[in-house]
This record gives sequence, structure tokens and C-alpha cells, in this order.
Amino acid sequence: MNDVESDNPARLFCFGLGFSAKQLAGRLATAGYSIAGTCRDADTQTRHQAAGITAHLFNGSAPSEDTDAWLDGATHVLLSVPPKDGADPVLAHLGDALANCATLKWLGYLSTTGVYGNTNGARVDETAPLNADVPRSRDRVNAEAGWQELAEIHNLPLHIFRLAGIYGPGRNQLETVKAGKARRIDKPGHKFSRIHVDDIAGVLLASINRPCPGAIYNVCDDEPAEPARVVEYACELLGMEPPAVKSFEEASQGMSPMGLSFWRDNRQVDNGLIKNQLGVTLEYPTYREGLAALAKDMS
Repeated sequence: MNDVESDNPARLFCFGLGFSAKQLAGRLATAGYSIAGTCRDADTQTRHQAAGITAHLFNGSAPSEDTDAWLDGATHVLLSVPPKDGADPVLAHLGDALANCATLKWLGYLSTTGVYGNTNGARVDETAPLNADVPRSRDRVNAEAGWQELAEIHNLPLHIFRLAGIYGPGRNQLETVKAGKARRIDKPGHKFSRIHVDDIAGVLLASINRPCPGAIYNVCDDEPAEPARVVEYACELLGMEPPAVKSFEEASQGMSPMGLSFWRDNRQVDNGLIKNQLGVTLEYPTYREGLAALAKDMS
């Protein structure tokens, strides 16, 4: 069940009107929701307002505006601002405003499957221990705990969504291949989970329709895959020769610390809960369906 059910006027507020949040906002706007949220700069604010979205400036520091007014009438709130300097800026500066939002029916926090850390390829579900081993993932563990604590104190309808690697229009391996920036790195047995941005929106909508405060969901597709296979398939769709294979040992010599950190963790993520509890049917169950649809749109 991925359709929106809305009989009464509703208002979505997105802390961070980014890639995933905008996809959810678009679907809810079609269903009659009013949309508001935050962005980091004035140019982006102007673009959002031209599209009918009430946008407030928030760059991670304490806002000068009355933030209680931002949330006036908000029925659904999505938290998609990443931690900054080791802390969650929304929790730090706007947690009280959320706690005071009397109209709130659903609160979603976008986290990451990185909270599980490295399992050497073992499968993890939502009950797995959190063994994040890179700083940004440890920050996510702390942010989850902070939101859970606030939700418990103030009885907030919090739902946590642990997202795998996100791709979609303008942000995918097809674009990387076309730009000549794709690399085919060979690290046998090392697989990444992914999720199309449309399916993220589908999961969030399913949760809005079937709220379960306190729930945590892994959000990924059905097939963790080696990055080299994804690059090869993207090249096949574009009719281009794939780049030469490089061993991970060779490729890692030129990687940034951020790039290396993505290769440090190896795990397979179980997505059964979004199907069994929320009734989700993924539109793009593997990278093949997702990239094929994106290639069709590009052509």
C-alpha cells in the first residue's frame, strides 16, 4: 500500500527539503497536503516558495525566528537534516518546538543503514546491534538515540527509517558513466544495498498510512550488489564500454577518506519489515529495474 490516504487537511513540514524529502512532499502535495520546510540558503528558499512551498532558512545554527510558528498546524514532520559537528542540529535547536506541536500525528527520522557498521557480509535486520565504525555513522546512532529519548519523554509518534545508498533522477550510475567518472572496482564479495528515491517515498507513505510509533525500518531494495556489477549494467544500458577493472587495493590509493569509509563496511540488509508490516511492494526491487527506468527517462 503506497497510496496516500488523506480525508482531512494535513500539513507536512520537512526539516531539510532535500532529495528524499522533496519526493515525499510532491506526493503529499498531490494528495492535498500543504507543504513547508527548511533549506540552507536564500536562492533555494526562493525556488521553493515559487513552487508553493513555505520555506524557512535553517543552516544548523539556532534560528532567529519563532520556530513554534513554523510548526503551527503541522500534522506530519520529516527529519532529514544530517548531524553537524557530531550533533543533530534539529534536535538541538528545534526539539522543544516539536515537543510543543499539539497537532503532530507522525514524525519520521531519516537515518542510515551505516548504523550497523561492518558485519563482514552478514545479514542484518532492525534488531541487529548498532556497531557503527565511522564517525558519520556513529553520529547517526547518537541522533537516533536522542530522538528516541525526546519521543519517549513527550510521547512523540517517532518512526526511524534506516536508508541504504540512495539513487534516482540525476543521481545514479548512469550519470556517473556519462560523465566519464565511473570506476569498476573489484572487491569480491563486497556488496552494497541501494534504494530508489521513489521507493523511499513509497515506504514513508505506507508508514503515514499505517503509523506505528517507535518503529524502526530498514529501507533498501531486494538485492545487495557489488558496485562493479552496477557500473557494468549502466554501461550496457547506455551502449558504452565499461571502464577497466581495477582491484580495490589499486583504486583505494586515490580515494578520499570519505570514499574509503564507504568501502569499510560490508553487510547485507534485510528489508522484510517494510513488506510484512507496512505492506510495501517496491517499484524497483533491484538496481536493474531502477536503472532501466532512469535510462528510459533519459532517452
